[in-house]
Amino acid sequence: MSWLDDLDDEDEPEFDETDVRVRPNPKANRPRTKRRPAHSDARIARVLGVDRGRYTVLVDEDLPDERTVLAARARELRKTPIVTGDRARIVGDATGDEGTLARIVGIEDRTSLLRRSADDTDQVERVIVANADQMLVVVAAADPEPRPRLVDRYLVAALDAGIRPLLVVTKTDLADPAEFLAHFDGLDLEVFTSGREEMPLERIGRALIGHSTVFVGHSGVGKSTLVNALVPDAKRATGHVNEVTGRGRHTSSSTVSLRYRGQGGNGWVIDTPGVRSFGLGHVDPANILRAFTDLAEIAEDCPRGCTHLPDAPDCAIVEAVEAGRLGPGGAARLDSLQRLLETFAKKAQEPGA
Repeated sequence: MSWLDDLDDEDEPEFDETDVRVRPNPKANRPRTKRRPAHSDARIARVLGVDRGRYTVLVDEDLPDERTVLAARARELRKTPIVTGDRARIVGDATGDEGTLARIVGIEDRTSLLRRSADDTDQVERVIVANADQMLVVVAAADPEPRPRLVDRYLVAALDAGIRPLLVVTKTDLADPAEFLAHFDGLDLEVFTSGREEMPLERIGRALIGHSTVFVGHSGVGKSTLVNALVPDAKRATGHVNEVTGRGRHTSSSTVSLRYRGQGGNGWVIDTPGVRSFGLGHVDPANILRAFTDLAEIAEDCPRGCTHLPDAPDCAIVEAVEAGRLGPGGAARLDSLQRLLETFAKKAQEPGA
């Protein structure tokens, strides 16, 4: 029995709100909350580039007061990747005046996301660019030698991201690109050729109008030279190929969006650093065949579950290549497809895959 049981009703203590003791807040600040401000006043800006945690964004795009603004990432976005091409919501000082800094508080839904991994077994993806709808693959006919396998990987990554691929072959004054281009016969791929004396800027420019096009390519193939020719005020650094190793020197060190202004309209050129490898560890293997459009069409006649590998029974693609129905480049394209498929087949058999 407690002491409360000995009390009569009239002796029971009475309490009201004045008896509640509230511990004072020594810092006199507001208590923490998980609620985030709605930022209804945020405006949309295009991310043009990033440098050491600061983002250059374009505000009031295509309006008379269009301007670039420097912005920082809001604390709540510290785990959210923000990349060139993103459509960001910004608040704060968006005047663009020297010494001012806006704040990125959100990212709009992306229409596409181009990614790569260090190699085919690496699940950690590196985001290259957001919201691009075209990829212009730049490869040299010589110096350095063209790498069909690398181009195949670009095509797979583009189609996996829902991006239309284009191909430019530079330095055609040094070598005939016909043998290299035969590798891509039958693909739905628009091809441009460019030499020292003749650079098809008007034709390439027409393909850029109305699009956001990401330029990719091996170091030393002339990508930055092409960008500077298309966008005269780009001032992208250019380099040369090492005569001993045959490798190009990395010149572009960051990804940046540049406006292309053509006679028929405008577009966006997104220049990226040159790479010597392009891992596809993030890609769905089912999307690999889609990069080889002519082979994918023939694959509709394959048995269900066909792997399209050399030992696959009754593979329609293998039979078409053996019969010579795909031209001189058919065998090379099938070999490239099988190499990629074998890589992913081995990956799937690894412990923990």
